Amino acid sequence: MKKLINKPEDVVVEALQGMAAAHPDLIKVHYDPNYIVRADAPVKNKVALVSGGGSGHEPMHGGFVGMGMLDAAAPGAVFTSPTPDQIFEATRAVDGGAGVLHIVKNYTGDVMNFEMAAELAGGEGIAVQSIITNDDVAVKDSLYTAGRRGVGVTVLVEKIAGAAAERGYSLDQVLAVANKVNENGRSMGMALTSCTVPHAGKPTFDLPEDEMEIGIGIHGESGRKRMKPAPAREIVEMMALAIVDDLPFKTGDETLAFVNGMGGTPLIELYIVYNELAKFLQGRGIKIARNLVGSYITSLEMAGCSITLLKLDDPLQALWDAPVRTPGLRWGA
Repeated sequence: MKKLINKPEDVVVEALQGMAAAHPDLIKVHYDPNYIVRADAPVKNKVALVSGGGSGHEPMHGGFVGMGMLDAAAPGAVFTSPTPDQIFEATRAVDGGAGVLHIVKNYTGDVMNFEMAAELAGGEGIAVQSIITNDDVAVKDSLYTAGRRGVGVTVLVEKIAGAAAERGYSLDQVLAVANKVNENGRSMGMALTSCTVPHAGKPTFDLPEDEMEIGIGIHGESGRKRMKPAPAREIVEMMALAIVDDLPFKTGDETLAFVNGMGGTPLIELYIVYNELAKFLQGRGIKIARNLVGSYITSLEMAGCSITLLKLDDPLQALWDAPVRTPGLRWGA
């Protein structure tokens, strides 16, 4: 194992310390329990957004804490759900009196621990609503889930619902926006290599040099099938076809096209994927109105990518365009 770390057991805390040192104008980091809050938290009379999950998917979620996105994030150990007390303390730290929305990816541990944290917060009079993202079309159930996995749409929910909260929407209104994004977005990923969890010291799964996996999960969960490496055009067509047929998309629809790197894929390859996706969508009469290309929800150093398509209307597009200022995503501010 070759990694730029000190001790495996110190990876998460030292990464949090690095984030705090790099972005003191945007975030504050609390330790024991670990959570990240926006620098001006709590924001009075604004709905607060809290998310979290296992570390190793950076910049999600801690990199999306700041104006226009999340108010707090709870980072668990690598590929491990945050604890209920982490989530509860983060929720309490950012409650500005207008309620809190929990954004939860559909993984069994995350769902259970966020539910427990919401109960604790409710006991202190904090109004909490929750949304569970489940946009992965690859498989219905997996090692970590009952139902579809929450993947790329989670980033879009955090941005768009974050903009709604920044505009003063009520808790019910912010939840409705988040649900609309989740219901109108679909994703699928693929892997060229495995990844290595620092504590494990060896690859999470075995993927031979002459194979790739289509439909992989962000923790290395198995996908739809393994096959020999193929040109980007064929890979994109496989994934995009599964996505547009699932929602389904139709001619004349507008979309936000999100091409995401899994941590070990260079940007030059992601732009090749985006180019093939743009040609595929054009051939189906689907207009790309907005896009995002880069590594935003990763799986340590896994080589591979995911594609997320969100069906857009004018209100969602306006919220996407709204200013955001976080360590991992910023424009217009």
